[in-house]
Amino acid sequence: MASNERLLLTLQHGDSFFPGGGVAFSWGLETSVAEGHVKSSKSLQDFIRGQLQSRWATCDRPALVSAHRSRDSLEEVAFLDDALDALALSREMREGGRRAGGALINVHARLGTPGADDYRIRIRSGVAPGQLAVVQGLVWAGVGLDEDAASAVSAYSMCVGFVGAAVRLGLIGHIDGQSILKRSRKLIVAALSRDVPPFAEATATTPDAEIAMMRHEVGPVRMFAN
Repeated sequence: MASNERLLLTLQHGDSFFPGGGVAFSWGLETSVAEGHVKSSKSLQDFIRGQLQSRWATCDRPALVSAHRSRDSLEEVAFLDDALDALALSREMREGGRRAGGALINVHARLGTPGADDYRIRIRSGVAPGQLAVVQGLVWAGVGLDEDAASAVSAYSMCVGFVGAAVRLGLIGHIDGQSILKRSRKLIVAALSRDVPPFAEATATTPDAEIAMMRHEVGPVRMFAN
């Protein structure tokens, strides 16, 4: 694949315009803002740093890369999917990952991405849960992104999702959001420079965000799904 085509492919699938359903989720940020735990640009940056370093790099990235490498065996992808589902200790985290993954696989099935429709059938029949990071690895391998590009798109998309949610919540403006994304790039590059942990060693330690997700359904503000 020519370098310009590869660049455009990466931009397409990393663009927030891509209808993957990510704008519906705040992953605990909405409640954290409502309860005053995240109340400024700086505390939002700290929140994003925690998600990148203590969840994405240690759990989501290993799941994504493992699924990417297993793309020719949907049975192996489903095994990884079940394991990632089990690592989501809270119901809200588990269901959010399934809903986000389901939205993404639906789009790719309609676009004809190799493997997407077959895996969507597995999800709909209950054979696989469809967790987001696993679906990302499968479909982005299918469209031709290599695992480094897929990992970069995943991390950047997560950061954009948090910044977009913060803007919609009125916590920050667009310029502050771009400043946060600029600083987050360094964190992403640092994470990508390290070896991918084996999925068997995957772990996530973001208790504040998970508790916020659990509290979301009884919170006074519910713009997002979690």
